[in-house]
Amino acid sequence: MVKKATKKEIEEIKKIFISKYNDAKTELNYKNLYELLIAVMLSAQCTDKRVNIITPALFKKYPTPKELANADIVELKELIKSCSFFNNKAKNLISMAKSVVENYNGKIPLDEKELVKLAGVGQKTANVVMIEYANKNLMAVDTHVFRVSHRLGLSQDKTAKETEATLVKKLKDNLQILHQAMVLFGRYICTAKNPKCDECFLTEYCKTKESFKAK
Repeated sequence: MVKKATKKEIEEIKKIFISKYNDAKTELNYKNLYELLIAVMLSAQCTDKRVNIITPALFKKYPTPKELANADIVELKELIKSCSFFNNKAKNLISMAKSVVENYNGKIPLDEKELVKLAGVGQKTANVVMIEYANKNLMAVDTHVFRVSHRLGLSQDKTAKETEATLVKKLKDNLQILHQAMVLFGRYICTAKNPKCDECFLTEYCKTKESFKAK
């Protein structure tokens, strides 16, 4: 079992993350809430870099939920086929758009509780959208956040959902900044394989270099 971070260590980790990543934003490209939601939906088990390659043509062909709701699924799949799980994502994107048109007058709801009612939008996706677009004090746990929080002793939980609850309880505020911080820190420094420990500014708080996988 990885050693837990103390209250003092948690406060220090928070301070360092906030100072280093205060202005951090998602690396997904988008121009509005509709585009952000699609990009986040596509990013599940897929890199932001890959999503940014896919989305320009997608947004051009389906500029609003109305066009996407009426999309031909074969054509949509062709546009996103280089993305992981593209078959399922194509179905979810069309279902999501239909629901937005029918239930929200064609506008993406800016509320995490409404977002999770849409096809293909789980709690993590909804929280990521709200963190990025509305700067909400929420936490979303992807593989990077899961790994970083375990390596720093912030969580010992076995699932992403449990980890989210623990991080919210322990970190309390500035969650939107801390989420972005842990994503970028995990993506570029505290990587799953061969973490860049020589570049790390949190080595004194590290409890283990071992990798963890979210379930």
